[in-house]
Amino acid sequence: MLSAPVPAMSYLPFFEPNVPETVTRFHHASNDNADRLVVKKAERRLYLMRDNQPLRSYHIALGFQPIGRKTREGDGRTPEGRYLIDRRNDRSRFHKALHISYPSTVDRWRAERRGEPPGGMILIHGQPNGKNRSKPIEDDWTLGCIAVSNREIDEIWSLTVDGTPIEILP
Repeated sequence: MLSAPVPAMSYLPFFEPNVPETVTRFHHASNDNADRLVVKKAERRLYLMRDNQPLRSYHIALGFQPIGRKTREGDGRTPEGRYLIDRRNDRSRFHKALHISYPSTVDRWRAERRGEPPGGMILIHGQPNGKNRSKPIEDDWTLGCIAVSNREIDEIWSLTVDGTPIEILP
């Protein structure tokens, strides 16, 4: 729960990402669900939002090189921009994982112009399976994903549906 109101308004121009028709919807929206997610990398926070109001806020770990926009595979950065939660995996090598629709067409185009692969498989996920940890790893340790505790990914999983927009800000 939040201790004080936290503004999490968008700083990016609005556009609606294309959702492939092949995306399977595993959850059904309800009035309790978030209508979007906002990640503020500099704050290391993920906000579940509904009607421009934060429902929940979580401390996050990012890629091992967190500053800046993801430009290529292996750079250790978490992407910035507007994407979708487009699928979920409860048999991931992490406790649970929500896939983010990175790379977008623009991300692919930028990487192609540089002659580099854009990378992919960006997730919001829990802690690694098979590790006996009572607490989440605190430092930025992922390859570009957004990591939370196992309890928190369970909650995020239950309060989102596939197709939920996510905005990742610097």
